[in-house]
Amino acid sequence: MKLPRIDWPAVTTELNDYGCALLPRLLTAKQCRELIALWEEPERFRAEVNLRRHRFGDHGDYRYFAEPYPEPVRELREQLYPHLLPVARDWAGKLRRTDEWPDTLAEWLDVCHAAGQPRSTPILLRYEEGGWNALHRDLYGDKVFPLQVVINLNDPGTDHTGGEFLLVEQRPRAQSRGTATLVPQGHGLVFTTRDRPVASARGWSAAPVRHGVSAVRSGRRHTLGLVFHDAA
Repeated sequence: MKLPRIDWPAVTTELNDYGCALLPRLLTAKQCRELIALWEEPERFRAEVNLRRHRFGDHGDYRYFAEPYPEPVRELREQLYPHLLPVARDWAGKLRRTDEWPDTLAEWLDVCHAAGQPRSTPILLRYEEGGWNALHRDLYGDKVFPLQVVINLNDPGTDHTGGEFLLVEQRPRAQSRGTATLVPQGHGLVFTTRDRPVASARGWSAAPVRHGVSAVRSGRRHTLGLVFHDAA
C-alpha cells in the first residue's frame, strides 16, 4: 500500500500550532473491518490491558500486536516515520535535545532494542458504550519518538457517537489548553507523544502534552494506535 497524497507542510504547521493534525484517509473501510476482525484472534496479540482494572479509564480494552504485524500496520508505520522525522528533529533542536533518530524506522527500532526496549507497541483498542480513556502518555522507556498516529476504524455517527480524541497541553506559566477531534473512519491523527516546543520569553519551552478519549455515548469504537518506539 502507498500513502495518499498528504500536504506535509500543512500538517507540520498544525502540529506546531496545536500539537496534532488530521491526516487524510489512510485505510479503506474494508481494511478497517479486517483490522477490527483481528480482535477475535487473540493469538495476534502479545498482551491485553483492561482500562477499568488498571484505572486507565472504563468500558474498554487495548491489545498490543505481536509480530509479525498485519501488513497495513507494518506498512503505515514504516511509511509515516520518515515524513514525521523532520518535525521530530526540528523540535529536538528547538528544545536543545539530542537528535537520536536515524533515517529509517528499522534503524530506530534497533536503537530501542539495544536500549532494552524490544517489545512491540502497535495497539488495537476497543471501547464499548460508556468507554473512555484517561489522559496519559505512551512512554515505555528512555527512547521516545515525539509523534504518534491514531486511526479510527469505525464510522463516527454510524457505529458510535462520542469518542472524540482529546489532547491537553500544559503551556508554560498558563492554564491547560484542550483540543478535541472526531477522527473520521480510516483517517489518521498525528499528535504529540510527550511534549512539544512552544515559544516563550526565553526562546523555546517544552509544553507537556497528554492524550485520551472522551466517553463513547453509544455504539462501539475501535482504534489503531501507531507508536514509533518499542517498549521495555
